[in-house]
Amino acid sequence: MLQSLSAALAEISLPQLALIAGMALIASIIGGVAGYGTGALMPLVLVPIVGAEPVVPILSLSALLTNTGRATAFWSLVDGRRALIALLAAVPTCVLGAWGYTMLTGKGAALVIGAMLVATVPLRRLMRRRGLALSSRGLAAACFGWGPLAGGTLGAGILLLSLLMAAGLEGAAVVATDAVISIGIGLAKLTTFGLAGVVNATVVAIALLIGGVAFPGAFLAKRLIERLPLHVHTAILGAVVIGGGAAMILNAFAR
Repeated sequence: MLQSLSAALAEISLPQLALIAGMALIASIIGGVAGYGTGALMPLVLVPIVGAEPVVPILSLSALLTNTGRATAFWSLVDGRRALIALLAAVPTCVLGAWGYTMLTGKGAALVIGAMLVATVPLRRLMRRRGLALSSRGLAAACFGWGPLAGGTLGAGILLLSLLMAAGLEGAAVVATDAVISIGIGLAKLTTFGLAGVVNATVVAIALLIGGVAFPGAFLAKRLIERLPLHVHTAILGAVVIGGGAAMILNAFAR
């Protein structure tokens, strides 16, 4: 097993591995502060290196480590009831979304990922501007609809943050509860991708690299979360997400 993982990483140059590791650490810190980051930023370096198709499986596996670190760091703030409601509603449709992703071609995967990244920023702002409030039933219904996006795209975590805030969570409690939900979603996606045969040695090796580097980022973020203005991180990440998503869409059409 170790030999196959080493062989998979050997196919990627050292500068590329360093770029992946560096972005993983940065994304994990931003994600720990703002509640999202890894799913939005990592495709910007992964797609040019490994292609679009394996990106969602890679980040589904690495997310188990990054979100475990985040959940551990903020465990006392997790809202267990809302996390359970979200998981029960989202997992079934998440599996359908993940299965649908395995049917996409390279161009189709790039278009879906890019479009999702571009759309998530204005959608989140629109939800916040309108002051959307969700009851427990409303949260369940919204998460049921969110499930396919979580299963088949990247960047959908931004929408989950908006749903949790609309359900009444604030501050670090949003980050903590999002992490727990994301662990459950990650397990569902990983199981689906495994059954579909899209989890290979390269996927596992890169995911472990990202997860291993990113795990400490949650604890660094915990120290920063009360010192740095959240709106600054949100604005910067939003610009990066939209720009990166647009670039991926253009590249897909250029194929």
